[in-house]
Amino acid sequence: NTIDPWDVIAVHGADAFRWYMYTSGPPGETRRFSSRLVGEVIKKFWLTLWNTYSFFVTYANIDGWTPADGAPPVSERPVLDRWVLSELHAVVQTVTEGYENYDVSKATRPVEEFVDGLSNWYVRRNRERFWAEGMSDDKKAAYATLHECLSVVAHLIAPAMPFLADELYRNLVAEVDKEAVDSVHLAEWVKPNEALID
Repeated sequence: NTIDPWDVIAVHGADAFRWYMYTSGPPGETRRFSSRLVGEVIKKFWLTLWNTYSFFVTYANIDGWTPADGAPPVSERPVLDRWVLSELHAVVQTVTEGYENYDVSKATRPVEEFVDGLSNWYVRRNRERFWAEGMSDDKKAAYATLHECLSVVAHLIAPAMPFLADELYRNLVAEVDKEAVDSVHLAEWVKPNEALID
């Protein structure tokens, strides 16, 4: 049976279709394919990332937080902040190696795992920090940490999910940093901060 790719794109979008093709197995090898499997990308990855982004934007807007508000140095942030930033920069290393070696599975699957941990471990265990009254250093640290994670993820998914990546980047970076380029596709590739990998 042949599946018309345009039918799948019409239902799930080009980003989800492309992401499924990159994460389901190495190029050139046989794989199962159906519109339902592409839909799983939406449920398991796209919506998880979007909901995490939406959580951040909602509370940052309520509090009027921007990256210009600053935050304590990473070394002074709570252990969960340091953990997720360590994971983030390790993923940057892995994804960069994947793209440099034309290994699309290695360049995409680790991002899925990171986003799952970001949503299900970091955000869930830190909600109270975002909901706290006022703007303490602890709350600034939470915002700065989540902002960095989402901004870097936008760069990491850009080659495989260009539309979602650009939406995230424009809202998180370009709109708040007047020196930033207008699109993630014009930005320099992110570099890992090895000092944060612990």
